[in-house]
Amino acid sequence: MNTTLPDGYELSTDPARLDAALIHRWLSQDAYWALGRSREKQDQAIADSLNFGIYDTVSGTQHGYARVVTDRATFAWLCDVYIDPAVRGKGLGTCLAAAVRDHLALYGLRRILLATADAHAVYAKAGFAPMAQPEKWMVFGEQ
Repeated sequence: MNTTLPDGYELSTDPARLDAALIHRWLSQDAYWALGRSREKQDQAIADSLNFGIYDTVSGTQHGYARVVTDRATFAWLCDVYIDPAVRGKGLGTCLAAAVRDHLALYGLRRILLATADAHAVYAKAGFAPMAQPEKWMVFGEQ
């Protein structure tokens, strides 16, 4: 799969480039899974995760975000994937998921998990599939 972003966009894992206030606004006000998340919680999540940003190559404005919780050895959880509504429909979400997948491939992880209520097709284009045996998994906390 080609993970090249559309012209005018670039991907970075540099945490110094992240617009933490913008990410917090996106997630706490518009993302069903993070509504009401405090800025303090979001900043801690960013600090303790591997972060990916999509940026406009000219202005440097951030237009997408994803973070990964991982031990960089056996497991990763892709979460908080968000694309600015103003630039949706350009394939940025699929490119972001594929870029995360490709970046994590370097670690030789056994699995990368994610959860979504409404973007299955986006992630399927990047090679993600439903769990073959979900009955093996358990959860503690919110569902």
